[in-house]
Amino acid sequence: MRRSGQRFVKRIAAEAQLEDEARFLKSWFDKPLVTGAVYPSGKALARMMARYVDPDVSGPVIELGPGTGPVTEALITRGIAEERLVLVEFNPDFCRLLRKRFPKARVIEGDAYDLGTTLAALGEPAAAVVSSLPLFTKPEAQRLGLLQEAFGMMHAGCPFIQFTYATVSPMPLKGRDFEAEVSPRVWLNLPPARVWVYRDSRK
Repeated sequence: MRRSGQRFVKRIAAEAQLEDEARFLKSWFDKPLVTGAVYPSGKALARMMARYVDPDVSGPVIELGPGTGPVTEALITRGIAEERLVLVEFNPDFCRLLRKRFPKARVIEGDAYDLGTTLAALGEPAAAVVSSLPLFTKPEAQRLGLLQEAFGMMHAGCPFIQFTYATVSPMPLKGRDFEAEVSPRVWLNLPPARVWVYRDSRK
């Protein structure tokens, strides 16, 4: 009976993963420059992103472009209370799904590249910003504008965390006024990816 129950749980989890992949693929076909990725982030990549968030730092944790929620789940596993999560998602279908999966989180349907407006009612400094946005689809100036807006919403020294499939930083590093570090490549993700972490060096 126990083995049968375990097989059932695994089958349900596999079916849920296939459904998420199908949602991502449809979203990518509809709006490739908005969705960016064909598949949701894998568990290994999600864990790598979450490891840079300190659960003991007070304030909300902002996630940009959560999609179907794999990084959100990793953040909760990391020890971030669901009530602390602020999920900013542009796709209304993903927003509905996120509200069902994470009913205690704040799900905001809005533009992540206009954080000042989208998160005008945030209320307190954030502990981290975790982004799965396809940054390379935007001009450098817009990417840097997003980073500076995010820095302005966080406690001093808190991280802006971004993954990329590319071999170079999604944020231009020449003449930068912020600190940057990069993770080892996550080979278990499809495709393999790295995580970049940026901190405001002026604070």
